[in-house]
Amino acid sequence: MSDLLTHAEYVALAEDMDFPATAFIDGKYRAGSGKSFASINPATGQQLAQISGCNAGDVDLAAQKAREAFAQGHWSKRHPSNRKDVLIRLCKLITRNRRELAVMESLESGKPIRDCEMIDVPETIHCIKWHAEAVDKIYDQTGPSGDDALSIIVREPIGVVAAVLPWNFPLMMLAWKIGPALAAGCSVIVKPAEQTSMTALRVAELAHQAGVPRGVLQVLPGDGPSVGEPLGRHMDVDMVSFTGSTETGKRFLRYAADSNLKKIMLECGGKNPAVVFDDAENLDHVAEHVVNAAFWNAGQNCSATSRLIVHKDVKAPLMECIDARLRDWKVGDPLDPGNHIGALIDAEHCQKVRSYLDETDRCYGPFVAPRVIDVDAKDTRAHDEIFGPVLCVIEVASNDEAIAVANDTDYGLAASVFTANTRRAIRAARDIAAGTVTVNCYGEGDISTPFGGYKQSGFGGRDNGVHAHDQFTELKTIWIDLTDPSEGDNVG
Repeated sequence: MSDLLTHAEYVALAEDMDFPATAFIDGKYRAGSGKSFASINPATGQQLAQISGCNAGDVDLAAQKAREAFAQGHWSKRHPSNRKDVLIRLCKLITRNRRELAVMESLESGKPIRDCEMIDVPETIHCIKWHAEAVDKIYDQTGPSGDDALSIIVREPIGVVAAVLPWNFPLMMLAWKIGPALAAGCSVIVKPAEQTSMTALRVAELAHQAGVPRGVLQVLPGDGPSVGEPLGRHMDVDMVSFTGSTETGKRFLRYAADSNLKKIMLECGGKNPAVVFDDAENLDHVAEHVVNAAFWNAGQNCSATSRLIVHKDVKAPLMECIDARLRDWKVGDPLDPGNHIGALIDAEHCQKVRSYLDETDRCYGPFVAPRVIDVDAKDTRAHDEIFGPVLCVIEVASNDEAIAVANDTDYGLAASVFTANTRRAIRAARDIAAGTVTVNCYGEGDISTPFGGYKQSGFGGRDNGVHAHDQFTELKTIWIDLTDPSEGDNVG
């Protein structure tokens, strides 16, 4: 907390801030050709800026500039260590402007400023830096081709990438996409969520200042039909990397099938369980992780623990610990660093979240206080992704039932298991169908570990780690015949 400003200081910074409001195409800000739309502060309902929206014509222009930049090779063929140097400079510029970006993100998304300052901006920098540092340390391969041939397996940048972002973690998801894609040598066109466009625009400007060439990183604000669908269908886009709802993700698969079979990487929804077995130790520790997992970012997190599956023998004492922990989670003005939960993203989403609640006495304006509700395993609330500060508690009679309930979902993004038995922990981690399973804690791994889901939580790849870098590349085999032609024909 010592590095945070006071509430009044954050308010003063917000009042003096200039907001980017136009697309960033070919190395400069320029007005889009589509309909403008308002960027609204969800905590106050006040307009922050009028954003110049883009349309299919802007997508055509950005794709053309991205393709030209890729073909010219000023970035795609640049030595990996040179790309690293540029991205490190970008990290330094983000660091220099970190407070501006944190306040901008808090204002536009409703996220608590403490999270923006202490988690989102630092993780954004760390992600870009990690991929920058990795790019000149990843080796290609040779195959076991025998003495008569040499096979070389090389990675090449895939080309033009469209990165379609969600509104819940605008800066972090931007970094998850552009970090590995730019490090690999791709040209990237970013479509931020309509609700949260400004930090992506600002980072694109900083990237150009850092030395990313024109056309290599562009940002097109706008809605799905005007920008997202044209990108998904564009014949000059080689890949779409998308984070968002499963329903929208499926559309990109259809767009790819209807166009050029571009690669699609989807990181979608989740209905993630925390499974607490009957032998779980230190229930206050369990409660700390469950509460953080369920209510961080007001539950607007694809990996949020929205289901607590708890053995009947430990339910009562665990719920006492959870209630005690919740007293520290203050709800209110996102610019007040004392608050842990800010505003939900917009009125439509507020209404959706409230539709799952039996009462509204703890809901006011754009704010929804944490809710813990007992549900049956077949209850709609135990299966729908509410995407709000709602923890559904499901009591089970056995540990085997707990695993069965955990897997009774269309999703498979993340899960947590709490037990004192190592064998049981490993067995449960194997049996739960999820891309990330944590033991005796909540988490998503770190930048070095792949993140993505099973079933309808993901498709086509993973974010983070070398696996993320690889998905922005094509594998090529170069086969060299080493036989002596004078010794006769040796084909194959």
